[in-house]
Amino acid sequence: MSTSTSASVSTHILDTSVGRPAAGVAVRLAARTGRAAAWQALGGSATDADGRCKDLPALPEGTTHARLDFAVEAYFENDVNQQADAQQDAPANRDSGAAQVFFPEVAITFAVVPGEHYHVPLLLNPFGYSVYRGS
Repeated sequence: MSTSTSASVSTHILDTSVGRPAAGVAVRLAARTGRAAAWQALGGSATDADGRCKDLPALPEGTTHARLDFAVEAYFENDVNQQADAQQDAPANRDSGAAQVFFPEVAITFAVVPGEHYHVPLLLNPFGYSVYRGS
C-alpha cells in the first residue's frame, strides 16, 4: 500500500476502429472533494504516439472523485485517421447524413481514495466507447 496521501491518474486510448493507439487526443483532469462539491480543473495534456497520457497532475489531498474529459471529435476529424479508416474498409458514416463521430466528448467520472494510482484506459471508436480501471 502506498504511503502517499494523494492519488494519481494516468490513461491511454486505443482506437478500436483501426486497432491502434489514438495519438493527439486532448485530455483534461478535474477533481472534487465530495459529491456536492464543485469540480476543480487541474490541468490537461494530450495522448502521445502510443496513445498514453502519463503527465497528468496529481490529485489534491481530500479528492473523492476525479473526472477525465477526452476531446475525441478532433481526433476523428483528422485526415490521417480518416485514411486509416478507409484502409480498414470502415465506412465513414453508417447512416445517411450522420455525424462523423457520435460522441464528440467522453467524460469519465470515478471515485478515488488517497494513495492509490488510477489507470483509466479508453477503448474508442466513432460510434461508441468502453472504459475500465486498468493497472
